[in-house]
Amino acid sequence: MELILEFVTNNLMYVVLAAVSGGMLLWQTVKGVGGNQLSPQAATLLMNRAGAVVIDVSSSAEWSAGHIPEARHIPLDQFDKHLPELEKHKSKPLIVSCQSGVRSGGACGKLKKQGFEQVYNLAGGMAAWREAGLPVTTK
Repeated sequence: MELILEFVTNNLMYVVLAAVSGGMLLWQTVKGVGGNQLSPQAATLLMNRAGAVVIDVSSSAEWSAGHIPEARHIPLDQFDKHLPELEKHKSKPLIVSCQSGVRSGGACGKLKKQGFEQVYNLAGGMAAWREAGLPVTTK
């Protein structure tokens, strides 16, 4: 027991870092954040081959700065009230995006709870989309 206490005391910063990162992973699992992660390249294939619908949950300012062409904008703070409008897309794959892929993960969880089965989170969000050199529009 003394050795464990000595180790923790000598390596307090690393122990805290490990506990925090583990807690963050556990939080994402419990909250249902993430959905099925999809790379930007895989997302384009799903859009082109299966007619996937893209839903962007970014803020209005982020949307105006650039988004995936033909994406539908539903800001996350208005997502719940727009869920009924998405019912017509229940049989299609849905790709949810935001700027980093974090907020879209929460929206994926909500969609899954509503019975949507083909829900995908754009891994890395618009940042990854831009980094992959894929088209962005401001229209």
